[in-house]
Amino acid sequence: MARWFNTAGPCVPEKHYMIAASARLPEVPRLVARDGYFVVHAPRQTGKTTTLLALADELTKAGQYAAMHFSCEAARAQGDDVGAATRALLDQIRTVARTKLPQGLQPPPWPEASAGGLLTAALAAWARACPLPLVLFFDEIDALQGPTLVSVLGQLRANFSQRPGDFPASVALCGLRDLRDYKTASGGNPNRLGGPSPFNIIVKSLRLKDFTIEDVRNLYGQHTAATGQEFTPQSVEHAFTLTAGQPWLVNALAAEIIDEMAVPASTPITPDHMEQAKERLIRARATHLDSLTDKLNEPRVKAIIGPVLAGTEPAEDPVSDDLQYVRDLGLIAETPPVRAANPIYREVIARVLSTVNSPVGRPITLVRA
Repeated sequence: MARWFNTAGPCVPEKHYMIAASARLPEVPRLVARDGYFVVHAPRQTGKTTTLLALADELTKAGQYAAMHFSCEAARAQGDDVGAATRALLDQIRTVARTKLPQGLQPPPWPEASAGGLLTAALAAWARACPLPLVLFFDEIDALQGPTLVSVLGQLRANFSQRPGDFPASVALCGLRDLRDYKTASGGNPNRLGGPSPFNIIVKSLRLKDFTIEDVRNLYGQHTAATGQEFTPQSVEHAFTLTAGQPWLVNALAAEIIDEMAVPASTPITPDHMEQAKERLIRARATHLDSLTDKLNEPRVKAIIGPVLAGTEPAEDPVSDDLQYVRDLGLIAETPPVRAANPIYREVIARVLSTVNSPVGRPITLVRA
C-alpha cells in the first residue's frame, strides 16, 4: 500500500489514495505461511513502511497470525550498549502491540535475562503465550549498529529452529540493505550466499519495486474518480518517464500540481503541468531530494555517480559493494546498464554538482537554498 498526496482543501475531508500492499509485496503471505525468515529492502521513501503496516494488519485480521510491524529506530540512540538497545526495542514492541494487537495476542511481561539473551527470552515467552503463530516485521533494522545488530541477528539465528511454538514463526528484516549486508554484519561471507553463515536462515530477499505505469494510472485514476479532475494519458506517461515509477516522486508531482499549484479540478492535468511541478520540486530542494544529494559527499557514492553523469560505466565490478550501496540508496537503477534511477534524480544530482563546481573526486559541499 502506498499512500498518495493529501488533496484536502478548505472544508474538504482529507483524501488518501492507495496501491494495495498485496500488489507491492505479493510474496510475503506465502513466505509467512512457510514460517519463513526473509529480508525486505528498498530505498527510503518508496512506501516500504506503509506497505508492511498494511500487510501486518491484513495477516492479523485474517485470524491466522499475530502479525506486527515495529521500528528499530528507538534503539539507535543506545549505540553499542546491547542491553539498553534491546530494552528500548522491547519497549517499542510492547507499545506498538498495545495499539495494533487484540489483548489476547499481546506479549506477557518480559522475563529477566542477561543483556545478550534478553531478546531471546522475550520473544520466546511471547511465542509460547500467544495462541497464534507470531509474525514480526523488524523495520528500520539498519538503525541497529555494531554489537547491537550482531546480537539481534545472532539471537534470531540461534533460535530459528525453535519456531513456531517457542519462537516467532516468521520474521522479516526490513531496511535499506540486502541479504549480503546482514550476512556480513553477522560474521558471514557475503559472497557465499548459499554456504554456511551465522545468518543463513533467510529464505528470500525481496526488493520493494517502484510503481509500474499501471500503478501510476491506478493511483492518479483514484483522484479522478474522487474529484472528477482528469490526468490526461500523456500526463500519466510523462510522470512515469520523469520518475521511472519512484513512489515518492510520483506522489510529489501530483501533490505539487493539486495542492501547491492549485490547478482547478475543472482543468485536466497535462504534461506541461508535470514539467512545471518537476521544476518546482527541484528548485525547492524538497526534503527527500535534499537527503539524497547529501549522499554525494560520500566517496563511495561519488565513485559511482561521477562516471554515470559523464555517460561512462563506473570502474567497478558489477556486483561490488559500492555499486550495490548506491543502488540500495535508490540513486541508480536496479538493472543494468548503470544509470541514474530516473531523469529527476539525474537532473538534481547534475545541478548540485554544477552549482558547487566541484569535480568528482574532490569534496563536495552542498549549497542549501
